[in-house]
Amino acid sequence: MRTVGPQPRVPVALLRDPGHFLALGFGAGLAPRAPGTFGTLAGLLVYWPLAGLDRPWYFAFCAVLFVVGVPICSRTARALRCHDHPGIVWDEVVGILVTLGCGGHGLASVAVGFTLFRLFDIWKPWPVRVCDANVRGGLGIMLDDVAAAIYAGAGLTLFEYISWS
Repeated sequence: MRTVGPQPRVPVALLRDPGHFLALGFGAGLAPRAPGTFGTLAGLLVYWPLAGLDRPWYFAFCAVLFVVGVPICSRTARALRCHDHPGIVWDEVVGILVTLGCGGHGLASVAVGFTLFRLFDIWKPWPVRVCDANVRGGLGIMLDDVAAAIYAGAGLTLFEYISWS
């Protein structure tokens, strides 16, 4: 499976399949530029209906979405013949959910969480970079974004602590 070089275009027909539809972030992954950012935006559509859940239930739901994401991302990567194709954005959907679960529900918290998640997802500090480079398949696709989300969630928690102190 290819990992570098020009990425194959995502056939729109893949959206007809429910698993590919999810892996491609409800179609957000087809964005010609910055599909990860569009996938993160799609994650906000999932976040707002869940925001009122108690944290244990919220994070349990995130865990379910992570577990579901491993096989669907792996399957879509095989269909696209490219490990972690930029169009696969389910990992961004789950990553932003994990990040925002660490903060409040206000617009400022969501904006800071969004920004921090995109920053850590792109920057990939240690051990995010290690996960990205060494873990293959759907687990690798999902794991590096959740690791980035943990950094972003910690940053969001710190931001809120400083803001409200």
